[in-house]
Amino acid sequence: MSTEFLWYIPNQVDPGHRGDTTVEGHNSLDTLVSHATALEDHGWAGALIGAGWGRPDTFTVAAALAARTRTFEPLIAIRPGYWRPANFAAAAATLDHLSGGRVRVNIVSGKDDLAAYGDSDGDQADRYARTREFLQLVRKLWTEENVTYRGEHFQVENSTVLPRIGIRGDRRHPKLYFGGSSDAAERVAAAEADVQLFWGETLDGVGGRIERLKELSDEVGREHAPLEFGLRITTFVRDTTDQAWADAEAKVAEMAATQEDHRFGEHGALLQNPHRRTAVGQRRLLDLAARGEVLDDNLYTKPGQFGGGGAGTTWLVGSPDDVAKSLRKYQDLGITHFVLSDTPYLREIERQGSQLLPLLHG
Repeated sequence: MSTEFLWYIPNQVDPGHRGDTTVEGHNSLDTLVSHATALEDHGWAGALIGAGWGRPDTFTVAAALAARTRTFEPLIAIRPGYWRPANFAAAAATLDHLSGGRVRVNIVSGKDDLAAYGDSDGDQADRYARTREFLQLVRKLWTEENVTYRGEHFQVENSTVLPRIGIRGDRRHPKLYFGGSSDAAERVAAAEADVQLFWGETLDGVGGRIERLKELSDEVGREHAPLEFGLRITTFVRDTTDQAWADAEAKVAEMAATQEDHRFGEHGALLQNPHRRTAVGQRRLLDLAARGEVLDDNLYTKPGQFGGGGAGTTWLVGSPDDVAKSLRKYQDLGITHFVLSDTPYLREIERQGSQLLPLLHG
């Protein structure tokens, strides 16, 4: 199976996400398109576009970028509860048709400001039961006609989504990515997702989770193609190893000096997400710091102590050769989807596209 490399596009209301330096027009269509076209020009398949209440609508941003690019594939983060499955299936099918099959979907079930958009906050088991139904129903609507589905959370009657998803080689529909580290989340992934995304854990941590998810796939009676695996992580790359570590330590020192004002999170701009520190996956990342500041060859855990969250909690630091070597080790474990990033976003799209990706594609 081929390995794919995607980036991250910060669709934020406020500038400065994870220290990004673009301020004027940071969230304009021209700026976001410049990121997407730079990704096309530097060997990236596409980019994750995050979701969360209080951010620009992710699907709208993805549609705008798809219209202004040729090969860029948006990985669109969406939430059950914000979307009804039939509405989402139809919207995604339309964008997939208009973009020539370039849509990817990341299902997000973590807590959010649900009441703000009319959703309710059930317990974890209920939340993931709803997510499982959402995945089941969206896949059915994309691959079957006259669908009748009666679940606990969602129901449709004689539903056919138009336009139909075009089959492209072995691609029957947009790939469904999913994250989550709790037992409930892993059971959903094992049964219904196409790709399980991991945060930047150690090699032994990721390897153990891959083996557990393979076992769970058998246990839950998975009916789809084998589950694939992805890694979402910050890659801090400089020309030399020494320069990379010097710059990484300087950036963490700057984060430490301003940590009361800056809380970097994948789904929360520069605001502290009160749920992030209690999420199982985030807790696993933060706990890595107890094992040391640098784990494996170059997994830097210190950013998580000073405001780093999500993919910014741990960084792979080093020269292009150093970071490529580490990513290949994850690849050897079975990771085939990488979602990388660092700031300033546009500069790093170009730097890592020119210096890192050729070492991974070769």
